Amino acid sequence: MAGHAVPPGRLRRRLTIAFVLVAGVSAGLLAGGSWLLLRQARYDASLHQAAADARYRLVLAGQFLPLTDQRRGELLTSFEGSGRHVVLVDGEVLPSHRAYAPPLGARLRATVAAGQLGYERSSPEARPRLLVVGGRVPGSTAELYVVTVEDDLAAGLDQLRTALLAGWVLVVLLAAGVGHTLARRTLEPVSRASRAARALTEGLLDTRLPVRGRDEFSVWAASFNEMAEALESKIEALSAAQARERRFTADVAHELRTPVTALVAAASLLREHLDQLPGDARRAAELLVADVVRLRRLVEDLMEISRLDAGQERLSVADVDPVALLRAIVAARGWSDLVLVAGVPAPLRTDPRRLERVLANLIANAVEHGAGEIRASVAGDGPLVVFEVTDRGPGIPAAHLPRLFDRFHKVDPARSGRGSGLGLAIARDNAHLLGGRLGVHSEPGVLTRFRLDLPAEPRQPAPDGAG
Repeated sequence: MAGHAVPPGRLRRRLTIAFVLVAGVSAGLLAGGSWLLLRQARYDASLHQAAADARYRLVLAGQFLPLTDQRRGELLTSFEGSGRHVVLVDGEVLPSHRAYAPPLGARLRATVAAGQLGYERSSPEARPRLLVVGGRVPGSTAELYVVTVEDDLAAGLDQLRTALLAGWVLVVLLAAGVGHTLARRTLEPVSRASRAARALTEGLLDTRLPVRGRDEFSVWAASFNEMAEALESKIEALSAAQARERRFTADVAHELRTPVTALVAAASLLREHLDQLPGDARRAAELLVADVVRLRRLVEDLMEISRLDAGQERLSVADVDPVALLRAIVAARGWSDLVLVAGVPAPLRTDPRRLERVLANLIANAVEHGAGEIRASVAGDGPLVVFEVTDRGPGIPAAHLPRLFDRFHKVDPARSGRGSGLGLAIARDNAHLLGGRLGVHSEPGVLTRFRLDLPAEPRQPAPDGAG
């Protein structure tokens, strides 16, 4: 049975993607967590340093008390001259440098007004980035806010973030390369096993897998080789048995042909003198003649089966009128009760002798085993010519349909009749030889329908199936 092909590399891609995801997520979490911790540590260190400096500046500011207008100016000039930007709030807001005079938040003012040291940072988008730490000047109600510029700190953190991001991308790319290499090497034994299994399905029974090392794949390869050896032995044994069976069938048919021919001649002579025999002898003679006819039919079927098995049958293609062929089959065999339904079939080129053999077997099967109205039809269906033979007999149980075309298979005594059990098998083989498809559909107690789909032009034989 043919199956759909699996696209190669799908599992390899999945393993590579999984490897990349694990490495990427792990590296991303590590890099992100490290950056957040370092960022917090740097900002905390900056705040501690700024708070210590602010306390020192507040002590220095106490030396300028009382804060007259002149002393306020001296305080601001002194701090600005020492490189520290401050904002003095004493009734009014007085910055030491107007470029570094951020607005003081209400929360910060409230904290400082309560006599505590408070701080506030500008938003990350603001430029410059400022840290403001303020408190009350000892011995006064004035407030002093020390401004620290954190642009260098922010720039360093941005550079660190960029470096970590670049490192994360590098880790992901490296993980993709390593994952692809590991997946390819890990799954290479699976690929070899897949190719070996495909070779086995194509009939290369000597296919084996190399056994390297002592890992799980090596054990798998050894087990596969054992299975392949057992399968090869079984198939060789079955092929030999099948060849013996075919030779036996051909030999039996050939050896029976001559004595059966003599029996047929004697039976024909005996049939001509049946009226001259007494009653008991006449009945025995009639049975003898009937059995000789059956034996001749069986030998002919065996001969045809052996030729089909040996591949010795050749097609003799000609133009065929399917309607005329059906009528000739019915007329020649005296099936006067059969209903013939003729559509408008396509022109047909095929082997008329083999087609006649198939149709005659199907109709004979319906006449012998069926009941009620027996109908034979032919019609065109695109590039196909479709023949159908339908009977209203007891039908065929579903359990028997898969084996209906097997040789010597009989459904049950009600349908066994006098046939040899080879008629449908021969019909199937001939249909296959003609490139057609022979199927059956049956509803027990309702009908049985055999359908032959035949290409209008000869082509390669198609597989059979029940339908």
